[in-house]
Parts: sequence; structure tokens; C-alpha cells
Amino acid sequence: MPDTLPPTGYHLPPLPWLRAFEAAARHSSFTAAAEELNLTQAAVSHQVRSLEKHLGVTLFERLPRSLRLTEMGAAYLPPLRRSFGELAAATAGLFGSSSKRTLTIRAPVSFLGLWLARRIGSFIATYPDISIRLVSVVWSHTEPDEATDIDIRFGDGIWPGYTAYMLVQSPAIAVCHPDLAAEMATREGIEALMKRMPLIHVTGYENLWHRFLKPMGINPPNNEGLNSDTSIAALEYAAEGVGPAAVLACLAESALASGKVVRCLPGTASIEQGHYLLTTEGRRRPNPDAVKFRQWLLDEAARNPLSLPPEGATELV
Repeated sequence: MPDTLPPTGYHLPPLPWLRAFEAAARHSSFTAAAEELNLTQAAVSHQVRSLEKHLGVTLFERLPRSLRLTEMGAAYLPPLRRSFGELAAATAGLFGSSSKRTLTIRAPVSFLGLWLARRIGSFIATYPDISIRLVSVVWSHTEPDEATDIDIRFGDGIWPGYTAYMLVQSPAIAVCHPDLAAEMATREGIEALMKRMPLIHVTGYENLWHRFLKPMGINPPNNEGLNSDTSIAALEYAAEGVGPAAVLACLAESALASGKVVRCLPGTASIEQGHYLLTTEGRRRPNPDAVKFRQWLLDEAARNPLSLPPEGATELV
């Protein structure tokens, strides 16, 4: 069927042109896009050129063996993909889906166990027909795989090739067993405690105790104390009275709410990194359920901001 221009007054390009552009951008190839769309390479190339003519811009640089998005092409692609994903999610939600898919979510183990666990019940209640598979990792730089629909990472928000949405950027706080709180209330008490107990910290943030204690005129010991590679373990050690721990406030919510630990120092230590939601839409077409989960999680994070710090506390630098 020949391509036709949209009717007068309707400014969206024809859907086949948009599908050809999205597929070619995803594969960086007209040939691979043609195989996916069950078209000829010439047909896909023609549809993309028709779209470029319609928009009045060049979307691709044609290289000898591949395609490269131009600046305008790279700017146009993310909203187009979001629109496709939202349309797919709406279609599946209203009319059902003939192929049920399991939603695979990968995240740091502490985020899954300490932050998401408190909230995911509302998603399950809202979407009981969606199966969820949770995959935990310890180190955020682990490479994603094609089976992951939603990837949640801790870092600076820059992961080439992925769209990142900020979920939570949390400062660090100092916590301890309730029985140690009184001792931690004075400089003398803290210094005495450090002689018999380790300071607990999470791998990669060994300097937090210096930032908490230096303004109080206290020099933390040069030994490494107790170093844990997860916040889950650090909080458990603190709850068992092994020593005070410096952890991200967003991951200490459950332990604080249950009374297993308490805040033992005023103020917070700012952390430049945060937890981000990444989508792999650039690798393949998004799972419509992933679009639902992404929006739910962003809304959930916005509805439940971190409650910090107590009034009168000052931020440490």
C-alpha cells in the first residue's frame, strides 16, 4: 500500500514511518529494521526518508555499514518510544494481551529489601495479573541483560544508551541500637564507645564517619571498623548492638520505624549519587507492563518523599 500523507490539520506523521524510524534507530540499520518489520530494506529506507521530508530534518547520518542518529533524531526518539510504550500499555490494559509476560526488575539487594519491599504491595494490588520477577545485585555497575525490563541502579544517573529517571536521592544518617543512644549523645560517650565497638559503614562510603564526627572535634580511628558490602547487613549489625552504622536514610526507614535502630547523631551527610530507574527501551521494544511499573514507581517515589531530618538538625559537610 503506498504511503499517504496525514489529512489536513492532523500533524502526526503516518504510523508506518514512525515505526520504521524507531526500528532503524534501535538496530542502527535499515536491513535489521526491515527484517523485524517484515519489509524490504528499500521500503524501510523510503519510509524514513518520507518521515524526514515530512519533518523537514535529517534523522540519520548514513554511514557505510550502519546508521547514526543526528542531533534532531536523538531528540525525537525518546518521546516517540515513550508514546509507543504508553499506547501498548493502554491497549493491553483495555483490550487484554494475548501473550502474558513476566516483568523482570533488577535492583541493588538493599533497595529491593529495604525500600521497594515496603511499597511493592500496592503495585501488586493494582495489577494482580502482572507476574513479577525480582533479581538482586550487590554492585550497581553490573551490566544489564536483555531479560531485564526495569533496571534500578545506584549512581550518578549517567548510563550511556539508557534512559534514567531519578527515584530517590538520599543523604546518609548515623544510627545505632537504642541502648547506645544515650552514650552517643556526648563527645565523651562517643569516644569511649569507639574504643570498644567498631564504626559500621557500607563499602564505598568509608569517609562518612569522618564527615559526621570531625565537626564535633572527634577523630575516628584509622582502622576500617566493620565494612559491609550491603546496607541490609550494616543495619542488622547496628540493630544487634555491634556498633553504630552510617547508612543512606532511605534504606533505614523500616529499621527506624520498627525501633530496631534510632538516630544517634544530628544532621545528615549529603550524597551526590542516587537510585535511578533505567529502561532498556533502546535495546528492544518495551514491555507494556514495564511502562505501568515505571509510572507507578515514579509516582510512588514522588508521593512518599523522605522525611528528614528532625527540626533543628544541621547538615554536615
